[in-house]
Amino acid sequence: MKKYLIAVEDYGANPSAEKLEEVNQRMSAAYSKIDKAVKRGVFHRNNGARKKSRLAKALKRYAPASTESAAS
Repeated sequence: MKKYLIAVEDYGANPSAEKLEEVNQRMSAAYSKIDKAVKRGVFHRNNGARKKSRLAKALKRYAPASTESAAS
C-alpha cells in the first residue's frame, strides 16, 4: 500500500500515461494483497473493503475530470 501511495503522489506531481500505468499496476498488486489477507483471516472483510476504498479515493484526488468519467 505504501508503494501505491508513493506512486499516486508521484503521478499527482507529474501526470503522464506511464505513471498512470504504474499506479494501476501498483493498485492491482495492493488489491490482491488485501484480498489474500481477507481470505486468510488476517483482515476482517469490512477492513479490507475500507482499505481498498481509501486507495481508490487517493487516486481520485489527483485524477482529472476526464479520467473520472472514462473510468466509470
